[in-house]
Amino acid sequence: MLKNYIKIAWRNLLKNKGFTTINIVGLAIGMAGALMILLWLQNMLTMDRYHEKSDRLYIMSNRDEHQGSKFAWVYTPKILGPSMKEEFPDIETYSRYSGENYFLTTYQDKKLKTKLSFVDPGFFNMFSFPIEKGEKTNLLNDPKSIVITAKKAKDLFGDDDPIGKIIKIDSVDQVKVQAVIEDIPSNSSFDFEGLISWEYAKSINYYDENWNNNSIFTYILLKNEVSLSDFNNKIKSFTRDHINGDNNSSSSAIRSTVDIFAYPYKDQFLYNNGKGGEFKSGRIDLVNLFAWIGGFILLVACINFMNLSTAKSERRAKEVGVRKVIGADKKSLIFQFLTESILISLLAAVLSIIIIIIALPHFNELVSKNISISFLTASTWLFLLGFALFTGLIAGAYPAFFLSAFKPISTLKGKFKATTKGLSMRSVLVIVQFTLAIILIIATVVVYKQIDHSKERDRGYQENGLIYTEIEGNVEKNFKSIKNELLSSNAVISVSKNMSPVTDRYSSGWGFTSDASLEDDKKISFNRFSSDADGVKTLGFTLINGRDIDVYKFPTDSNAVLINETAVQTLKLKNPVGSIINGDGRRLTVVGVIKDFVMASPFGKTEPTVILGPSSYFSVVHYRLNPARSTSDNLKTIEGIFKKYNPDYPFSYHFIDKVFENKFKEAQAIGTIAMLFAGLTIFISCLGLLALIAYMAETRMKEIAVRKVLGASVPQITTLLSMDFIKLVIISILIASPIAWWAMNNWLQDFEYRINIEWYYFVIAGAAAILISLATISFQSIKAALANPVDSLRDE
Repeated sequence: MLKNYIKIAWRNLLKNKGFTTINIVGLAIGMAGALMILLWLQNMLTMDRYHEKSDRLYIMSNRDEHQGSKFAWVYTPKILGPSMKEEFPDIETYSRYSGENYFLTTYQDKKLKTKLSFVDPGFFNMFSFPIEKGEKTNLLNDPKSIVITAKKAKDLFGDDDPIGKIIKIDSVDQVKVQAVIEDIPSNSSFDFEGLISWEYAKSINYYDENWNNNSIFTYILLKNEVSLSDFNNKIKSFTRDHINGDNNSSSSAIRSTVDIFAYPYKDQFLYNNGKGGEFKSGRIDLVNLFAWIGGFILLVACINFMNLSTAKSERRAKEVGVRKVIGADKKSLIFQFLTESILISLLAAVLSIIIIIIALPHFNELVSKNISISFLTASTWLFLLGFALFTGLIAGAYPAFFLSAFKPISTLKGKFKATTKGLSMRSVLVIVQFTLAIILIIATVVVYKQIDHSKERDRGYQENGLIYTEIEGNVEKNFKSIKNELLSSNAVISVSKNMSPVTDRYSSGWGFTSDASLEDDKKISFNRFSSDADGVKTLGFTLINGRDIDVYKFPTDSNAVLINETAVQTLKLKNPVGSIINGDGRRLTVVGVIKDFVMASPFGKTEPTVILGPSSYFSVVHYRLNPARSTSDNLKTIEGIFKKYNPDYPFSYHFIDKVFENKFKEAQAIGTIAMLFAGLTIFISCLGLLALIAYMAETRMKEIAVRKVLGASVPQITTLLSMDFIKLVIISILIASPIAWWAMNNWLQDFEYRINIEWYYFVIAGAAAILISLATISFQSIKAALANPVDSLRDE
């Protein structure tokens, strides 16, 4: 019986090759889009959840409140982990994580830059990184040991066994390879190539016991059956005592709002937005958005299939009548039509696989992932088969029930006409299609407007011609000579040594106070930056009052700071220059005030920022190129100077304007994906329109012929046929607009610096939908209007 159903279905598909092709292509595009998004969702939803002890793994986080606004973040003091382990028996083990930093690793004559991270020995008891070679226990107990990834081992040692081999770090310290771990999977938020003991970090002075310096990640593993809420209640007073006790003793204010708490590590990647003091949003919003887009594209493809299947209902009416007369019941007819839809779905699935193979590398580039699909496993093929069957059933259900409901007597007498109800249903389906498409068009407009708005924001510094290079190897030791030669070479006009690139925040701190502040605002959180000299000139800051820091010209500038406008307002300083700020256990003198500048996120509001002098940590050198010379000549000269004083390290540099541009990568990916799928949705929707206009032209053929005989012109008939469909598009615009406004307004809430959704965004989307629809409808309408009326009326 099944074989017979398949044979009949195949014959029907071949009989209507044009409609079959459109059905398969439309469904294949929708399935391919939905499957690629499904692969991305799988990657995102499994991020950091593969660790065996993930249910007991937590990342320590900070929460604070200022002027009624709460916020949370995951950077912590370096001293937090060991202090908590010593105090609380609920903690089984802990590890600090420094983030990834590039070091020069040398083996024999091979020199490679390697992303290394400092961790504690407990790291391997917490996280599941399988050991390929070497020791499996007591890893990194020896401060002169290192654990590397399989790829880095291959790069450094080739086919040789790396265990026990000696690697030089920054051409100075020697460490021994203790183990090789498997390469980090794509669904991990870690991105290191090697791990070194935290004791090594102390030996290179990457350590402090300042409770107000939040600059690393701290992970803990709680013992079994320890309640997270109870544990967080225990550590509140502990952390507050340390934080407040570590501030300058001259300040009497005690910060009762600051709070360090444990948060589930497996959730932190998705829920990474600490707005409101809780991690309740973040990347999960992007996941939800992509899930909706994937659902939209598949739904539109299924709706298109329904419309195409029912548009030729009159042609199949007699077939249904004959089948019913010879004994076919409704159930068998439904099964027959579902067999056709599933067969089309299976063919579409094959085509969608080809589309995925071609498109997935480009999709990976767009979303900055390395997603793959293996066609060699049975589970993959079972999933694809299930997905195709599901799609076929969803897309074919309505046409099957609709076609099987025809009355045999009416159809065989030629008196069958599609019911108004059927037409209304197809109209509703077209409205749904265009509603989804218009929502995506509006979303695309909003995303790109938000990006443009943030790009046009006053950055507070001059990015043109501004470059930075990381301080590594002998740069720090030879900095004075490097700076002098750079300036005398005529390749640069200014040089400054800084804590971080001007585009990024490497550190923040609690408890900065001023004697001139009001009591309620005495202690606030600051972004930290640093400069040795010429920071204002090099970075292009606008100095509003006072002077720049210059530790070489003014020896007292070891305790000097610059602050931004927001810091002045937050501390309520009437005469900021000369004021004393208490922080980091020191009394710091404000020597100048600079205009606010964008640090970290271009979408966020400006935060209080302090620029410290030489006692802080320096990691980069900024230099401003001489505009009178070509960029290539300048860089060639600069490279020669750096290679002269730091020969072991390859010279690298970063243009600030390009670094800033990369901050929009995620938002631009959202916009591009929304635009891409909006285009696909419109394309598939237009196929549905073609089906509906073909159906209308077919059912109204005699009416059109009579109108032509009575003198109706081609434009009049075209308008008659088109207006019904333009009305559907206008209804779609009216439905889509409030939905899109609500969705995109919620999306914009994650940005402190954001646009207002303007009325003309909806006009742009609506006009685009109407114009595309008109172009689609006009083709079929004009064709129907030009038909010879004699052909339609000869049997009357």
